[in-house]
Amino acid sequence: MKKINKGTWVEVHRVLLNPEERSNRLPEDSKNVPYEMRARGFLLEEAVLKEEVNIKTLSGRVITGRLIQIEPCYEHSYGPPVYELLNIGEEEQRLLLKK
Repeated sequence: MKKINKGTWVEVHRVLLNPEERSNRLPEDSKNVPYEMRARGFLLEEAVLKEEVNIKTLSGRVITGRLIQIEPCYEHSYGPPVYELLNIGEEEQRLLLKK
């Protein structure tokens, strides 16, 4: 497998609590799955995908986890603009100035 260089921006995954370790006061659908963490940071040593690694986050924390992604990007979206809200600032100013 291809080695990933130290210092590469990566994402790791780690199970923090298995289902049997979770609180009994959780809803059933939450209680029956592991509590997981994903974190992004810079690889502290050469590694290969799916290997246990250490990363340093942007806040300076060192985290251990299984390497799952190289150079991850953000893929979320807030969707298309809500046209009714685009002019709300101007409308507010107009209402405030009338008083």
